[in-house]
Amino acid sequence: MTNRISRRFMAVAAGVAPVAALVGAAHAQGANESTFERINRTKTLRIAALPGELPYFQKDIATGEWSGAAISMALDIAKVFDAKLEYVESTYGNSVLDLQANKVDLAFALNPTPARALAIGFTHPMIIHPFGCIARKGFSPTTWEDLNKPEIRVACDLGSLHETAARRFAPKSQITAFKTRDDCILALQSGRVDVDILAAILALTALGKNPNLGTFVLLRDPIMALPSSLGIRREPDTRFVDVINAWLDFNRGTAQIREWMLQGLEKAGARREDVPKEMSF
Repeated sequence: MTNRISRRFMAVAAGVAPVAALVGAAHAQGANESTFERINRTKTLRIAALPGELPYFQKDIATGEWSGAAISMALDIAKVFDAKLEYVESTYGNSVLDLQANKVDLAFALNPTPARALAIGFTHPMIIHPFGCIARKGFSPTTWEDLNKPEIRVACDLGSLHETAARRFAPKSQITAFKTRDDCILALQSGRVDVDILAAILALTALGKNPNLGTFVLLRDPIMALPSSLGIRREPDTRFVDVINAWLDFNRGTAQIREWMLQGLEKAGARREDVPKEMSF
């Protein structure tokens, strides 16, 4: 096999074999590259981009330009590698598959659940994401126990962590698991439920679009909060994740990630003063 490869390269050098003979070999070599090596070779950082997912992502339909908190972060990460960004349109669910298929290098704003960790790797936390609810006007809960009553009607989206939280901490309430988050919002808007269980960023974004929905509160006793991290491809070479973790630790420590998140929330229509002071980005 070694002699055959050597003869092929010699033939190309002599002008006997076509250059395409080397392309296949180079492609095979590229397929075995680590993320760190590929980014440094191509000077391109590929990210999963999710249209309409503010505060993280927004795509201007007219210009095709991307903006949002995750885009600001990705642009700053790309500077570390002296690379440009490549956007691969995706969804939260498909971004995990895109990482596995080596279509993207980073996927933003993923909760590192055990099931996901079987398929992909995760960075240090980007933010710690607390849970709460949007409560209808006239209802002001502060704890999960305030919801844990037979007369309280609770909305959550089916199969989500919101549903897990509702059934664990408010099992005595009237829980309705709707198919989508939009269905939950409509139920709250029409008065069919008293609260919609949501992670803080999602709730603030929803209120930015429709301030008349009610009021967001971080529910206490207990405070439920999960890390939101960046998804990466699992690979033996740890240099890429080491750089991203250093970047995250630095920018969380300097409150730069908080500023990018606040800017993204403002793009969604939320006001800085509406963000609970207890929220840690």
